[in-house]
Amino acid sequence: MAFTDIAIDLGTSNVVVWTKSKGVTIHEPTIVAYDKEADKLLAYGEEAKQLVARTQGNVVAIRPLKAGTISDYNVTEKILGHYMQLAMGPHIFRKPMVSLCIPSGATRVERRAVEEAAYQSGARDVTIVDATVAAAIGAGIDITKPVGNLIADIGGGTTDIAVLSLGSPVISQTVKVGGDHFNELIARLLRRDHSLFIGEDTAEAVKLKIGTAFRRPKMETMQVSGRNVMTGLPKTVSVNSEEVREALLEATTQIVDAVHAVLEKTPPELAADITGRGIVLTGGGALLDGMTELIEEKTGINVVVAENPSDCVAIGTGMYNELMDKLGRMEY
Repeated sequence: MAFTDIAIDLGTSNVVVWTKSKGVTIHEPTIVAYDKEADKLLAYGEEAKQLVARTQGNVVAIRPLKAGTISDYNVTEKILGHYMQLAMGPHIFRKPMVSLCIPSGATRVERRAVEEAAYQSGARDVTIVDATVAAAIGAGIDITKPVGNLIADIGGGTTDIAVLSLGSPVISQTVKVGGDHFNELIARLLRRDHSLFIGEDTAEAVKLKIGTAFRRPKMETMQVSGRNVMTGLPKTVSVNSEEVREALLEATTQIVDAVHAVLEKTPPELAADITGRGIVLTGGGALLDGMTELIEEKTGINVVVAENPSDCVAIGTGMYNELMDKLGRMEY
């Protein structure tokens, strides 16, 4: 069996690319800058994000994946081709073996379209990998053994939860809540309670600095600047961590309830394994302060965040074929 040369985690918020020779080499926003007047794509990823932020008029941002589903086939294919070519470099002597992890909510038609795009971009062979399987492998879990492991991958648009055993999901559930939803709730809080309009980057900054899913012993505050909703003029307000926790409660509760629901459906033998081994969180959303404590309080099971959680899916996607060689190739 030939193993993966390039692995791509095509996420709602970010594209993460792993190569066999260098590991994770690309971590960029899943966004393009599109010139409506010229009808062409101008830039990808962080460059596109900066271009849109500093350009008025005809240049707009397109996010081709929303809440775990592909909303724009053409742009998705172009993003995939762009990053494949970037990862392969200009002097490629043979077509690469490519593994792809796309949102769990993607339909069979969408999966085929992305697979075909990879072939069109120069892939010799394409493997589609389940998100929770990739996340578990990337987190360092040996899922080839006949024991139960519970993984919760909190991405940008969705949270994928699964109990894995012998290399595949036994019980799984997806909720359309993730890091992007956290940002939206923070922006809504500032607009509703402080009459302040803020952008996505500012909401992300608030989330990282004082965002929490669990009540903190000491409340923290942060000065947030934006535009006054009423006057349109610049304005700065003070927001505290307890306000943010309450604003995020809608989303964090959905994630915790989904984890609880998966546990309730888990066969007793695997549930016993999970009780002893704990729950593993991956994805950028796992970095939200207090998520481990909140899930532990609800389930009574120890919860840990994987090392480099934002890269776990890409790493696991790259390692998938080699690991699954122990069990025989498994397709999703």
